[in-house]
Amino acid sequence: MSYNTERAQLHIPEYGRNVQNMINYAKQIESREERNLAARAIIDVMGQLNPHLRDVEDYTHKLWTHMYIMSNFEIDVDSPYEIPEPETLRERPQTMDYPRNKSKYGHFGHYTEKMIKESAEIKDQEEKEYMTEVLANLLKKNYLVFHTHNVENSAIISHLKELSSGKLKLEDTNALKSTNAILKQVGYSPKKSNKKHKSKKRRK
Repeated sequence: MSYNTERAQLHIPEYGRNVQNMINYAKQIESREERNLAARAIIDVMGQLNPHLRDVEDYTHKLWTHMYIMSNFEIDVDSPYEIPEPETLRERPQTMDYPRNKSKYGHFGHYTEKMIKESAEIKDQEEKEYMTEVLANLLKKNYLVFHTHNVENSAIISHLKELSSGKLKLEDTNALKSTNAILKQVGYSPKKSNKKHKSKKRRK
């Protein structure tokens, strides 16, 4: 097997790769309405993951600025604030402490589980439904990266429900990407067997 180890650099590592992936995904959404919905949901999660920013003046403004930075200023959404200019940004956020507590499902990752808990408290129903679908696919992706074999969609949905204390329920199993699509996305490809080729060589 082979993995794509050369991952893109994180613009703001403190938020983690999962938030970066969510922003990358949101950039590609064709519908502006859905893209705006995704952006607001991501901002909500970013605020929960980076609570120290609440002590900063205009912390919501700062979260939107961070999202633009992480999108490489390519996300086209209706921000409540003026879109920042790349050359004017120099400040970096405070460093976040890395978690030391053990996760029940280590293959899902601590930050993913934290995002699930925070997303479970989202009040806006549309945002909550969007995050439920995104997080379900994220759980499946993390599982496959760790195990590299198929997993039942029902198991992923069950884990999401458990980790969110029953608050995030994905009703449509078709919302989950296929195993092949996810493995292709993360750069996994099984090596072809060379046994037959080797046996032929030995006979010569």
